[in-house]
Amino acid sequence: MNTKKIIFGCIPAIILFACNQPEPTAKPDFLSSNIDTTVSPSDDFFGYANGGWIKKNPIPDAESAWGIGFLVQEEIYKRLKKINDDAENEKAADGTVSQKIGDFWYSGMDTIDINKKGLSPLQADLDTIDAIHTTQDLLLVTAFLHNKGINALFGDGVGQDDKNSEVMAYQLKQGGLGMPNRDYYFNTDERTVGVRKAYNKYILQTFMQLKSDSAAATKKANAVYQLETKLAKASRKLVDLRDPYKNYNKMTIAALGKLSGNINWPVYLQKVGIHTLDSAIVGQPEFYSALSNEIKNTPIEDWKNYLRFHLIQGSAAYLNSQTYQNAFEFRKSLTGAKEPRPRWKRILDAEEGAMGEALGQLFVKEYFNEKAKQRYIDLVEAIRDAYKDRIGKLTWMSDSTKQKAYQKLARITKKVGYPDKWKDFSALKIDRGPLVLNIQRANQWWRNYNINKLGKPVDRNEWVMTPQTYNAYYNPSNNEIVLPAGIFAVPDMRDEDLDDAFVYGYAAASTIGHEITHGFDDQGRQYDDKGNLKNWWQKNDSIQFVQRAQKIIKQFNEFNPVDTLHINGEATQGENIADLGGLLLGLDAFKKTEAYKKGEKIGGLTPLQRYFLGYAYSWMFEERKETLANEVMTDVHAPSKERLNGPMVNIPEFYEAFDIKPGSKMYRADSLRVGIW
Repeated sequence: MNTKKIIFGCIPAIILFACNQPEPTAKPDFLSSNIDTTVSPSDDFFGYANGGWIKKNPIPDAESAWGIGFLVQEEIYKRLKKINDDAENEKAADGTVSQKIGDFWYSGMDTIDINKKGLSPLQADLDTIDAIHTTQDLLLVTAFLHNKGINALFGDGVGQDDKNSEVMAYQLKQGGLGMPNRDYYFNTDERTVGVRKAYNKYILQTFMQLKSDSAAATKKANAVYQLETKLAKASRKLVDLRDPYKNYNKMTIAALGKLSGNINWPVYLQKVGIHTLDSAIVGQPEFYSALSNEIKNTPIEDWKNYLRFHLIQGSAAYLNSQTYQNAFEFRKSLTGAKEPRPRWKRILDAEEGAMGEALGQLFVKEYFNEKAKQRYIDLVEAIRDAYKDRIGKLTWMSDSTKQKAYQKLARITKKVGYPDKWKDFSALKIDRGPLVLNIQRANQWWRNYNINKLGKPVDRNEWVMTPQTYNAYYNPSNNEIVLPAGIFAVPDMRDEDLDDAFVYGYAAASTIGHEITHGFDDQGRQYDDKGNLKNWWQKNDSIQFVQRAQKIIKQFNEFNPVDTLHINGEATQGENIADLGGLLLGLDAFKKTEAYKKGEKIGGLTPLQRYFLGYAYSWMFEERKETLANEVMTDVHAPSKERLNGPMVNIPEFYEAFDIKPGSKMYRADSLRVGIW
């Protein structure tokens, strides 16, 4: 999945000129305007392509990063705010999408009532935790909190069975941590130590907010942190979560009970609404063995305090200003943001998570352009054709594996713009009461929605993202790419004003080609054309792939974006393979266009230069050091600078376009360049 976010329809203002006024000067080319001519593309293509824009656009205090995705998101926010304002004033009939949107907006923006109520909307939940006396009570309350969206102890859900994509399966994974992942509990670099200190302070503040005196709060906070540290120790590292076979452990409920003897799974499952279940897919069995031991050996009062803290932490964004500020102070250590984002944006984000597709129904009515949709549908097929050609020319892959690759490529489903069928939110109750209760009911709705998929046919028409999202994804179980309307937007530009060179770099390469290549990266290649985890490769072809992937792993291991932290080339290899593949596919498709063949310059740039600069535009980001550090430690995507510079060094046409010579920083000898797809 790419890391992006927004939408079409940015219509520039119409300017009228009096007869005697001079003709207006032509608008500067937006790509040329972003170039920093003080930086050589041979040394740092990211700095050259985007440096001019970054120098003129510092990160706002309320943001952890700033760039293209944020600019597009600003456009989306303005449009969504108008939709919400209109819905709030509409007085729509109960149960309608407009009523739910208007009431959600009202409850989120009613800061006077939210601050007046403090933590009181959670009192019933706190009372439920107080009533825990046994380990069985602990499991029942954990299920109760999971249904409300509070992620404690472990993670569970319903998804397609990796080895049988026609079946929805109950899945369990490691979880229960309050920091982003296990490494934050153990790494010893200065920045991570600082995050740990901020986190421990946040836990302490939470217990003091819950009316414990300083000594009692300190004792409770220490116990919670030590408990989480034990769970973290039993958790797998980021790179170990990438192997789909090692993270697929299907077992009966009886076997799961033996693995984790102190967890009464039938009791838990009944509470979350699963009444008949034969088996579960366990991602990390060793975690559940360790969790079972902790349930037995950790005092029940420590578990109660752990749940109290996670209830507050998971609800902080929807509560009073003190509760939110405590959480924000901790988050600052992870993001570097200097002040909170405006409340109205945070409420729109919360609404997106709660019922974004309902909001999307109103959004596409107002803003989606069918002509633009067709342009990108056609681009998908151009990329598919380019991929087919590339597979045919591979010298390292056998004909047998190529035939399977052709078959998988042909069966990739494309979803562009928005769903043909919308989700039905009629059972979701939204009112003008406390925001946190609206969030809890929305989480319960989604929980029920997903659990109800068990035992039913897989709905391959479902979308995971909303139309207004500036992002895209490949789903290996469905063998599909999903391209929401927002992913193709360009700030202050109409789609029809965008030249093909730019579009092929910005959209065809960084998004469409990227997502299709995910079907053939280190993880995606392990799923067949029907979406099943199944080996369809000849043995020697697999060996060849792994050997070639080692080169891209090595290239990215060398990058040091912040402090002493290096990119984990193994953990990020899937995204890096997809980036390189996307660039190559977009370029192949672009070479077939009239724009490329004519060779005409725009803004003083050749078509080839505009293609690569168009790709660079999709990674026009600057990030704070805190955010970079968090990204390197937790994300399977490399930071934006490396996502641009990294793949470029492997493409001969890049050397041609910008006259890259031996000895420069962007130059790699032929033997060091990556050649996979």
